[in-house]
Amino acid sequence: MAGSSFGTCFRVTTWGESHGRAIGVVVDGCPPGICLDEARIQADLDRRRPGQTSASTSRKEPDIPVILSGVFEGMTTGTPIMIEIKNRDADSRAYSDIARVFRPGHGDITYHAKYGIRDFRGGGRASARETASRVAAGAVAQAILDGYGIRIDTCTLALGGVRAEKIDWNETRNNRFECPDPSMVAAMETRVKEVKGQGDSIGGVVEIRVTNVPPGLGEPVFEKLDAMLAGALMGIGAVKAVEIGAGCGAAQMTGSQNNDQILSKTQPPGGDFSKEHLNIVNAVVGQQFQTNNSGGILAGISNGDEIIARVHVKPIPSITMEQQTVDETGRQTLVSTRGRHDVSAIPRINPVCKAMVAIVLADLLLRQKTLR
Repeated sequence: MAGSSFGTCFRVTTWGESHGRAIGVVVDGCPPGICLDEARIQADLDRRRPGQTSASTSRKEPDIPVILSGVFEGMTTGTPIMIEIKNRDADSRAYSDIARVFRPGHGDITYHAKYGIRDFRGGGRASARETASRVAAGAVAQAILDGYGIRIDTCTLALGGVRAEKIDWNETRNNRFECPDPSMVAAMETRVKEVKGQGDSIGGVVEIRVTNVPPGLGEPVFEKLDAMLAGALMGIGAVKAVEIGAGCGAAQMTGSQNNDQILSKTQPPGGDFSKEHLNIVNAVVGQQFQTNNSGGILAGISNGDEIIARVHVKPIPSITMEQQTVDETGRQTLVSTRGRHDVSAIPRINPVCKAMVAIVLADLLLRQKTLR
């Protein structure tokens, strides 16, 4: 299957299906000498693991990563890193009724059109289960970014129409929905229970903040940083739109409102920098921006400010409500999806977004090192 790999210098290839024996990832291009072990990967996988909120599936996967290659005595060797995650709680019995029926909102009909065959068990390769492999790869990427002080945070900005009215990043780990506004958590919980009782599902919005990003990351013209981020995030199954900075709001502004005016400063962008990092940012240490409508990216290249992005996530298509569809012969029928499914991809999708951003930044950072 083409399209299972991502990246240039830091290249990620995921493999496996939802109800197969295992899923996993091969990471090629990670420099040697990076501290890495299963515990580090496990911490990120635990954020994605189901069963932590009322919105998640009852499928219980421990998601225990096993590093099969590329790491020796806790350090990367520079050779391909292979990580395997066993599927331990797959139950395919609930999917026999849809073996020849196309579920609305799913990739059933498009996979059938493309390949003439599909693994209907849990969605196969199109399942959100695949994203555990991306999270594992993202942990490897973050290990590289840590050497530059680059930090990636995510939060649940909105869930099922309930939106945070303020953003306090310190609050995101204090509640199960990773909401930055503690006053809205109860409303999110109520909304999830309401929709779950109806056999329906909901979507939402994830906000991403990246701090201590060096200026100069991004490859014009066709591999701009914002284009790479948008492509990586849109590659997550449930994502339907990505905004950078002011995003769609910029279309309603004037140029004078949208432009981030440049001010002088005497200190380099925040954080502790290695000598190598300071060499990268040296050209712009005397600049800062009055606002951040650009989301930290100008002309497709990072400007040293915070990268801000918002990811719009559609409702989970697997619902128990009956809907119209057709089978493989074209016969009209009704379908109600059984099995174990999330009410919403949020907040389990949050660490997946973080992982894809980390993979993009690690790739572009390694490319930048070849220039400066």
